[in-house]
Amino acid sequence: MVTINEFSYVQLFSDVLSIITILLCFISKVPQIINILKMKNAVGMNIVGLLMELFSYTTMFSYNYRNAYALLTYMEYPIILVQELILILCVLYYNKQLGFASVAGAGVYFSMLTAFLSGVAPRELLTFLVPLCTPIGASSKVVQLLTIIRSKNSECISILTWFISAFTNLTRVFTIYVDSADFTLLLNFIVNVFLSSSIMFAAYYYKPPKTMKSD
Repeated sequence: MVTINEFSYVQLFSDVLSIITILLCFISKVPQIINILKMKNAVGMNIVGLLMELFSYTTMFSYNYRNAYALLTYMEYPIILVQELILILCVLYYNKQLGFASVAGAGVYFSMLTAFLSGVAPRELLTFLVPLCTPIGASSKVVQLLTIIRSKNSECISILTWFISAFTNLTRVFTIYVDSADFTLLLNFIVNVFLSSSIMFAAYYYKPPKTMKSD
C-alpha cells in the first residue's frame, strides 16, 4: 500500500522529470535546424513525416489544454511546435518548395489550431483525433527511418535531436502515469520511445565518416 508520504515523493520526482523534459524540449529541434542551416540542404529529411509529426503535436497539445491537465505534463508541446514550424520552413526552403501551396497550408494549419484551442472545435473532435496521433506520429517516424535506410545517408540528421526525443518521451511515460494514467497518452509515448530510438541508432549507423583534411 502506497502511503501519502511515498506518493508525495513519487509526485515530486514526476515534477522534477517534467521540468527536465520541458527544459530539454527548448533545444530538442535546435540541433536539427542548425545541421540543415550548416549543410545548406535537407537531404534525408522527409517533409511528409514532418507534417504528420506537426499534426500529432498539435492535436496532443490541444487535447491536453482543453482537458485542463497539469501544465507541467504537456508544456513541451507548444515549445516543440514552434521549433517544428521553423524546421519545416527550413526544409521547404532548401527543397525549393516554398510557394502559394505552402502559404495556403500555413493558413489552414493556424485556423485549425485556433479552432482547437479556442473551443470552436468541439472537445469530442479532439477526443476522436487523439487515438489517431499514435499511428500518425508513429508513421511519421517510420517514414523518416525508411528515408534514412533507403538513402543510406544521415548527414543532415541530428543524432542529438533524436536522443532528446527518445529521452523526453520516456520521461513522459512516467509523468503521465503518475498524473492521469491516461492510456491513450501512455501508448503514444511508449511507441514514440521505440521509434525515436530507432531513428537515433539508424542516424548514427549511416552517418558518413568525417574526412581528414590533407596538409
